[in-house]
Amino acid sequence: MANIKSAKKRIKITAVKTERNTMIKSALKTKVKKFETALVTGDVAEAKVTYASVVKALDMAVTKGILHINKAARRKSRLAARLNALSLAA
Repeated sequence: MANIKSAKKRIKITAVKTERNTMIKSALKTKVKKFETALVTGDVAEAKVTYASVVKALDMAVTKGILHINKAARRKSRLAARLNALSLAA
């Protein structure tokens, strides 16, 4: 355990930031799972709606510094490709 006052404060701040990051990552994973569920069921309308929310969540994770911008772009691209494949198949 830290003895210096500033070190104690940094421990508290790190804990708060870690909790925030975990919450954002968890919410992002949940949205991606909902999108994938819509893809599996073949519901194009629901997939389009959930895709928009996934893209927004990815962009917000980038602005918060949780994801790298290129990782978010790659994930958006792959999800869009799957959505387009479903749209063409339907």
